[in-house]
Amino acid sequence: MESARAPRLELIGITKRYPGVTANEGIELVVAPGEIHGVLGENGAGKSTLMKIIYGAVRPDEGEVRWDGERVRIASPAAARQRGIAMVFQHFALFDALNVVENVWLGLDAGRSRAEVAQRVAAVSREHELELPLDRVVHDLSVGERQRVEIVRALLMEPRLLILDEPTSVLAPAAIEHLFATLRRIAEGGCAILYVSHKLDEVRALCHRCTVLRAGRVTGVVDPREATNQRLAELMLGAAPPAAGARAASPGAIALEVRGLSASGGERGQGSERTALTDVNLAVRAGEIVGIAGISGNGQAELLDALSGEDGGAPPGTIRLFGTDVSREPVRRRRARGLRTIPEERIGRGAVPGLTLTANTVLTRDELVTRRGWLRWPRARALAARLVERFDVKAEGPDAQAASLSGGNLQKLIVGREIDGGPKVLLVAQPTWGLDVGAAARIRRELVALADGGCAVLVISEDLEELFEISTTLMVMARGRLSPPVPAAEATIPQIGAWMGGVGL
Repeated sequence: MESARAPRLELIGITKRYPGVTANEGIELVVAPGEIHGVLGENGAGKSTLMKIIYGAVRPDEGEVRWDGERVRIASPAAARQRGIAMVFQHFALFDALNVVENVWLGLDAGRSRAEVAQRVAAVSREHELELPLDRVVHDLSVGERQRVEIVRALLMEPRLLILDEPTSVLAPAAIEHLFATLRRIAEGGCAILYVSHKLDEVRALCHRCTVLRAGRVTGVVDPREATNQRLAELMLGAAPPAAGARAASPGAIALEVRGLSASGGERGQGSERTALTDVNLAVRAGEIVGIAGISGNGQAELLDALSGEDGGAPPGTIRLFGTDVSREPVRRRRARGLRTIPEERIGRGAVPGLTLTANTVLTRDELVTRRGWLRWPRARALAARLVERFDVKAEGPDAQAASLSGGNLQKLIVGREIDGGPKVLLVAQPTWGLDVGAAARIRRELVALADGGCAVLVISEDLEELFEISTTLMVMARGRLSPPVPAAEATIPQIGAWMGGVGL
């Protein structure tokens, strides 16, 4: 890390206020050339707002920004890119209807042909082991694949300051190590890196320094390599969060069962391909949490679509809910039988950003709609207010738009909406993606409590620590195949890692 030069970026007294909330108050931040600087904070602490100010997407109310020692005004993302600032957003800034190459092409300065961009994308993605399906449209990519598109696009800019907002949320452990190696090489070349993450171990392993935010203010600047997870959590939350804790499960009868489910790949839409499912067998019992690990794009999305009813074309007899064949039943009928789903995509599938929290609550809660189609609006508003309070959603209230929430707070609302619905079977994809340590612990405790109450829970996650912490049974999905089940207490990282690579399946 270089230290003799003027700071690459310096923030002095940055303050940003919105109606009813101060997102940032008097923020001080210094990043040197070649430094990997972590930014920690619970959801709603002001991290994303601060990053958007640096990137020119949000204008501060007070304070100043200095770039290479000179006071500057970054008026727009275009102005930020001209200075060499690149950002990988937590909520992807991609065009769903365009393919990978076209999305990268639009993000670069004019002057390069599409063919040149395609060659460069292929080269960079291979170099950093972030392989991408170049001709597939973004709409049909998994969350993990979309994350890779954002990272590769940022690397193609050869930035002087690279901002990464939760870049490893859905990456497998091996891919995370490759990314870290890439970031270290970039930093050695003089690029400053701002690394926003809720994963304390990652920040401690990667970052030279770390600024911690709580409620829009800086609570500390530390060397994370010398700080413990408990110390960092205390700076973030004011106290160390309680863990979900191990539990002795006593599974009951089979609630959800899959027998020999196979589905061809074929076209998913707009020319891209689905992952074929091959002879998938699965059983989830009441009171049990079955965790499915795997690298994104290996059939997890297709399995979830089949189980939830979003894809209602499963062969008859392959999916049973409490002994009843539901293979061809639509989502609503499965929900009436007690099955609820939390998708990995918050925006568009989990919630509608332009609607209020109350309206988003109505989306999957049938009891809020009369048989004649009338909305029970007062009950819906009361429910939304209760969810905001119970799940500590930082929002102005039930009438706030979903788009006004941070990603983590929106996730808490979606998870809370489905848990509060009293499911008998709950399907969850990436439950704590992008959440800070406190919010993640809360959601995991809620899932464990739900299972303790007799619910059958299926969790699809790429966070192995999370799966080992809350699951009673572990499985792995690779190339559309599902591994045999293994008790979580007996599973090992080498075994799970081998299955994730397709070895032994």
